Amino acid sequence: MRTLLRTLVWLAVVLWFGGLLFFPITAWAAFSTIADTHAAGTIVAKSLGVLHHEGLFAGCLIVLLLAIGLATRVFRRSIVVAIVVTLAMLGLTAWSQYSIIPHMEKDRIAAGGAIDSVPRTDPRHADFDRLHRASEHLEQAVMLGGLVLVILLARQYE
Repeated sequence: MRTLLRTLVWLAVVLWFGGLLFFPITAWAAFSTIADTHAAGTIVAKSLGVLHHEGLFAGCLIVLLLAIGLATRVFRRSIVVAIVVTLAMLGLTAWSQYSIIPHMEKDRIAAGGAIDSVPRTDPRHADFDRLHRASEHLEQAVMLGGLVLVILLARQYE
């Protein structure tokens, strides 16, 4: 039971954290190889949606498995901090997916479908850029949370 529970936790962490680490490479590849920024942005947005749903699934699974491990004493009491970190990661991911991204999409549609079709001084473009920066900061925070989570889980083996 102990090995199975720990293995499932690590697999869920690898799934989420690995995706977080790979996403910037996907974004870079899209924008460096596709001349049409709207098409590249569409690919990145779809990839981000998949990453977010993957993270929401993996994060819920991590919390559930850690709670079971805490209750069955597979993990020490200090695992509560890892649960809190995972819940924070889940909250930030949900905020990005269900609040920031839909608002960015509204700005894009209001700008005629391609945000680059309006000048950067246009309020829709300016709002899109502001939201995009917020989205990047949230992804960075979730990535940092993932690193902290890996460290907290590794400490369970001391």
